[in-house]
Amino acid sequence: MQITIDQYNMQNLQTFSELLKKDPSTIINEALEEYFEKEQKKLLEKNLEDENAMTNLDFNEFWDDVDI
Repeated sequence: MQITIDQYNMQNLQTFSELLKKDPSTIINEALEEYFEKEQKKLLEKNLEDENAMTNLDFNEFWDDVDI
């Protein structure tokens, strides 16, 4: 795997590494963890919305053609 970081992000990484006294790898890993958590939350919310879209019938619509 090859990862490329643009100049802007590289400069920010170096600056924050010095300010926070953290290794650049630590900053990248923390940022990736936050990113993955955020994306996972978005995916879960989307899946929930998609599931709700499939079951958004009200009581009468759901039971309308059912003969008991």
